[in-house]
Amino acid sequence: MISHTQIDNLIGMTVYDANGDRVGEVQNLYLDDESGRPEWMTVKTGWFGMHESFVPLSAATRVEDRVQVDFDKSRIKDAPRVDAAGGQHLSAEEERELYRYYGVNSGTGTSTTGRTGIPGQGGRDGVDMSRRGTAAAAASIPTQGSTTDDTGDLTLSEERLRVGTESYETGRVRLRKYVVTEQQQVTVPVTHEEVRVEREPIADGARGDVDFTEAEREVTLHAERPVVDTEAVPVERVRLVKENVTEQETVSGQVRKERLETDGALDTSDDDIDPRSS
Repeated sequence: MISHTQIDNLIGMTVYDANGDRVGEVQNLYLDDESGRPEWMTVKTGWFGMHESFVPLSAATRVEDRVQVDFDKSRIKDAPRVDAAGGQHLSAEEERELYRYYGVNSGTGTSTTGRTGIPGQGGRDGVDMSRRGTAAAAASIPTQGSTTDDTGDLTLSEERLRVGTESYETGRVRLRKYVVTEQQQVTVPVTHEEVRVEREPIADGARGDVDFTEAEREVTLHAERPVVDTEAVPVERVRLVKENVTEQETVSGQVRKERLETDGALDTSDDDIDPRSS
């Protein structure tokens, strides 16, 4: 458990779950109104740190510059969302709901006014802390408010959007081949033999004896005919190739900025200053 002496600079530290996975950063601390002991911390979760989840400090341990908790990341992110996560007062009923969710015992078991406070006070100065309506913090980060140094200067802070990307499945493409039968017509040249009679006169000097006898001659004729057969040959290679296509998308989110307001006459040339007369 984190003690009162260990909460210095706790805000902004990285929180890790029971499995060693990063959960987020500590955003706020909540102290008991009566005892002043630290009871709860809120952790920024989500892709852009837009959500705060309550975690009991009784289940947290500070290890150098990090905070280790006894719950896994999913349990913390699914914790009940209460309005106090935005810096408002944590009521007794909201606190009981959180204790039931985490299955841990209540810090005091008797508080009925809810919990909030400022380190070192914890309601001991006679102020009704349940009406203050602001979250307690042992230390502050720039987005939690303005700070002042010894010279009286104020430091203005603002939030900026941190945008990232994540990969998700949009569909699947399957390449499959199948067989179809088609009718094809091909023209093929074919040759056949035909017989014609050629006559060649015999010169007078080449004539020989004449034998009047019967005779015959036979010639075999040939012809070609089409023969159809098939053979399988590779004609093309096909593959699926993924390509990255970059598009521009516009995202939006709410950010907080600190502005100034003054009482009395002042040069108003600075757009960040909103003068208001008392």
